[in-house]
Amino acid sequence: MRVVFVHGACVRDGSWWWHRTAELLRERGVPSVAPALPSCGEAGLPAGADGPGLSEDVAAVRQVLEDGDEPTVVVAHSYGGIITAEAAAGIGSVRHLLLISSYLPEVGQSLSEFGDGSPAPFLDVDPDTGTFEVRAELLVDTFLQDCDPTVQVRAADHLARQSVQVTGQVVGAAAWQQVPSTYLVCAQDRGTPPRLQHEFARRAGSVVELDTGHHPFLSRPAAVRDLLLSL
Repeated sequence: MRVVFVHGACVRDGSWWWHRTAELLRERGVPSVAPALPSCGEAGLPAGADGPGLSEDVAAVRQVLEDGDEPTVVVAHSYGGIITAEAAAGIGSVRHLLLISSYLPEVGQSLSEFGDGSPAPFLDVDPDTGTFEVRAELLVDTFLQDCDPTVQVRAADHLARQSVQVTGQVVGAAAWQQVPSTYLVCAQDRGTPPRLQHEFARRAGSVVELDTGHHPFLSRPAAVRDLLLSL
């Protein structure tokens, strides 16, 4: 078994965001990898209106999935579920999808179609550059309120401006329709309200809930490890 972690929007250095859970998995003999997402500026090309978008993110994740043939669980966080829907489609080694405070889009749906229609106060969108980012001053209270102070401080160094075009680009496949899926609802999430998560989770094969904020793999890594091992 191996785990492929797909991080969410407006962050970089995916391996850092997943490191606490990845280390616990490694102790149990389970390797993991966190692909770099080009739309977050992780592939050497700057984010922006003319920069990489969803299709480049899908290609990056798909390449990692195709590089190995061992049974794989894909863990998608937030925006990562949009990528995973297309990237994991038709790959035989993918045995399970774990969506964490995330999305299971139908073919032709985009990220912008999820939510309650109101602008997210924790995001800063720059139409001139075609990028968006998390407002640094709202990072902890919105996304990391249940993490230890060390994690809260270090997280600010792993934010990124991302190509805003990814919010409107549609997916061309829906892997969750063929691959078993589990949705992890984060009950204390202040970024994606639990009521919306429960709505999104209706498409998943099963649903579990943890009393955590938006990043349970940082605040409750042992619980996320145990869930992954159970899959």
